Amino acid sequence: MTRRNAGGVGVSPTKHRALLAAVVALIVALSAGIYIGVASGGGTAGTGTLARGSAPHNSAAPVSTGTWVTTWSASPSGAEPGTETGGMAGRSVRNVVHTSVGGTSARVTLSNHYGQSPLTVTHATLAVAAGSDTAAAITETMRRLTFGGATTVVVPPGGQVLSDAVPVTVPPDADVLVTTYSPTASGPVTYHRHARQISYVAQGDRAEDATGAAYTEETTYWRYLTALDVLSNEADGTVVVLGDSLTDGITSTQNANRRWTDVLSERLRSALESGADLPRYSVVNQGISGNQVLADGLGRPADNESGLGRFSRDVLDRTNVKVVVIDLGVNDILRNRRLADPDAVLGGLRTMVRQAHARGLKVVGATLMPFQGHRGYTDAREGVRQAINSEIRAGRVFDAVVDFDKALRDPYNPRRLRPDYDSGDHLHPSDRGYEAMAKTFTLTNLHGSAPANL
Repeated sequence: MTRRNAGGVGVSPTKHRALLAAVVALIVALSAGIYIGVASGGGTAGTGTLARGSAPHNSAAPVSTGTWVTTWSASPSGAEPGTETGGMAGRSVRNVVHTSVGGTSARVTLSNHYGQSPLTVTHATLAVAAGSDTAAAITETMRRLTFGGATTVVVPPGGQVLSDAVPVTVPPDADVLVTTYSPTASGPVTYHRHARQISYVAQGDRAEDATGAAYTEETTYWRYLTALDVLSNEADGTVVVLGDSLTDGITSTQNANRRWTDVLSERLRSALESGADLPRYSVVNQGISGNQVLADGLGRPADNESGLGRFSRDVLDRTNVKVVVIDLGVNDILRNRRLADPDAVLGGLRTMVRQAHARGLKVVGATLMPFQGHRGYTDAREGVRQAINSEIRAGRVFDAVVDFDKALRDPYNPRRLRPDYDSGDHLHPSDRGYEAMAKTFTLTNLHGSAPANL
């Protein structure tokens, strides 16, 4: 018997079965493709221990929804002294970083910016820390990271790499452990010098050690890791803060997350939880101690690259940036052997603003805080600071202004920091001073985008 389709063309039973089998095979193939995509970044990973050299054991699950944002970042600040030849060969580096917002999937950026040879990472993991001040992980959150589906990645000198996404619940305001193991020598190590956070090192490949027992060496550096992104349902974009040691939080309490950007993140999160009409943004810190608007440090590539030089990499290239905050210029004044030209510093700031505007980004800028009493103070340098602040306050540099100078200066001597806001070196704030900086920031300034004309 011959069946007829809707068009009247005869189809034999044998051909009908063959056609049905082909359709089923196509559906199976498409399902497998979807599974592979989910397993590489959108599904739910298994909670068991992952075998070395194999792909992660991910189970099929619906693809997560949300927005990719950066929840933590740190700028590569230089080449770590003493690692020029061996790098971190044969050791596991467990970086401890603190999240701004949470998410349902995560991915990391590893950098070999200052490396002079390829960096081979054969084992990398991500896990939520079991608590504060610890190398131990919550076991069921341990995830093996892959790069283009492979567990081994080679990062060329001067390069960086973004991992595949792994499904994992990352809480806001929490510590996350990102561990890398490299069996071969590669140096020097790209690092962030002033982390204000203890991280850990272990001998051998201990990337999936959840107990943390092997991590007997402590370090105040972040190595290789420059960003942690999350797929978030609680954030729609990223605020990137570019700055120097005042943003890096060099005098803030270690392991306490008291940099002014940390406090700003807490303020924004609390306000949103209370129902405030504010943008849902993460806040990340791109401060480097000693950073200047115009001048690089020494070396090739330069340690402590200028704000202008690193603006594209450290600000514009962060994930889903919406607002830029700039707090730079004090070191241009203090580190210039001659008297700094305020017009040159302002010109550099305006160049960064134009670059941000070209991407549709709003820019909030900070006035420069006082530093009388610091060893670099002179009346002439104070004059340069006042000239720069005058232009900033007049609205001729940034889209909006946060007046750190007014908020932290001594009302009885405005050339100095207020005593209770001074860490003691008359330049960097105390924890209370950093808190005052964050509280001075007007959260509604996060609304909006770049104006058509500044």
